[in-house]
Amino acid sequence: MTNLTGVVITLNEADNIEDCLASLARVCDELIVVDSGSRDDTIARAEALGARVIHQPYLGDGPQKRVGPLAAKHRWVLSLDADERLTDEAVAAIQALDLETTQHDAYALRRRNFVGSRWVKRCGWYPDYCLRLFDRDRTGFSESRQHASVQAGNPQRLNADIEHYSFANLGELFGKASGRFSNRAAKIMFLKGKRANAASPALHGANAFVRKYVFQGGCLAGLDGMSVSLSAAVNAYLKYAKLLELQRDAKVHDAEDFDRVW
Repeated sequence: MTNLTGVVITLNEADNIEDCLASLARVCDELIVVDSGSRDDTIARAEALGARVIHQPYLGDGPQKRVGPLAAKHRWVLSLDADERLTDEAVAAIQALDLETTQHDAYALRRRNFVGSRWVKRCGWYPDYCLRLFDRDRTGFSESRQHASVQAGNPQRLNADIEHYSFANLGELFGKASGRFSNRAAKIMFLKGKRANAASPALHGANAFVRKYVFQGGCLAGLDGMSVSLSAAVNAYLKYAKLLELQRDAKVHDAEDFDRVW
């Protein structure tokens, strides 16, 4: 099997980093953690598991995820978020690859997204293909500072899953949607020159709910389907409401630090 480098970006991930690195260590002989200033035990726990820690103030999603691959010993890099884990089938699928002769520059794995211990299979949450294994000499993460992805020219999908423990509970699902997710999105839109009108929050919120609950099958996923759909609606409503607030309220605008988007 080709030698692999496993890379994770972190900020205060003490509760996740050990399981993530242990998962990567099943197929990777080098582990790199790119940390953006953790104040908990993330760094100590990572180093205890043999990871090399690179200290890097946060640059945004894509630029941050490009740091580790540039420092890797090996061409092939497996990038996971701290709350992601390889399944047994993913380990087997990766071990079966012939990366020395492949024409593919990246491989995608399906992602199982969880709320608590509950796998949500509807609402567009599965199959959620993500390019995670790639040849750093031929491709890498985009420069996008929000939701970056690997920009592969000839990828292939693997018939295997990773697990993503996205939210610890429903409170966290709604808390992130109404808090930092919508705050960041509103600031990014404002800086890009995007503008909202009085109808924008309601229209975008309703559209997000209908898309998740009706067209992506949330109605078939019980309480979790309803909750994921509602949280998407809350996030969409609030990011446009906050964008409109930045436009209309000078006091709110002047109190915001636009240099701290990330």
